[in-house]
Amino acid sequence: MSIARKISVGMVAMLLVAFWAGAACAKGEAKKVQKSATVLQDIMKIPEKGIPPALLRDAKAVAIIPGVIKGAFVVGGRHGTGVLSVRKEDHSWSDPIFVSITGGSIGWQVGATSTDLILVFKELKDVDKLLQGKFTLGADAGVAAGPVGRKVEAATDITFKSGILSYSRSRGLFAGLSLEGAALQVDDQTDAAYYGREIAAQDIMAGNAGKRIAASNRLRQELSRATQEK
Repeated sequence: MSIARKISVGMVAMLLVAFWAGAACAKGEAKKVQKSATVLQDIMKIPEKGIPPALLRDAKAVAIIPGVIKGAFVVGGRHGTGVLSVRKEDHSWSDPIFVSITGGSIGWQVGATSTDLILVFKELKDVDKLLQGKFTLGADAGVAAGPVGRKVEAATDITFKSGILSYSRSRGLFAGLSLEGAALQVDDQTDAAYYGREIAAQDIMAGNAGKRIAASNRLRQELSRATQEK
């Protein structure tokens, strides 16, 4: 085989490997979106101990981060990836924007190995800050453990003054959670793998993601169902 032919075959092989790797990555991220939809669905099945529907109805965005792993027993070492969906002007929900979260406050979920997180954004300005770059909860935006149950009268003034309400589910228990100091940011590489091209988070939010993906459809449906509950 000539050198030129060997080079040509090698390039084709490299392209095929890259294609297969990209496809596998996209499939993995689709599972992440599906898992996020399932987390929300499961939580909304326990209305007396879940996120108050009134808060979800007024939400500007919701981030769902399933399976955050704790790498240290008490301090730090926590990391997870998930999705953010933003409510558009017509009250529909955007396609998922992939995000990651790292760190958190001392003593967060001591003894837990995996925790599902949900962040409810009450103000669009905090969503805009997140989309512009790395975002620290408690510093760039106020965050507080959110109230649970159908009624929110028991919530404190701190809760109502905070732009983001946080929740966790670990070992079957669901409750509000303090996430002071956790770093939240958009995962542009995973967005590119999922949508098949480089795309800005703002374009996804605006509805310019292009192809419709079944996992995205299910997530939007679960968000719409959750935010329509009475």
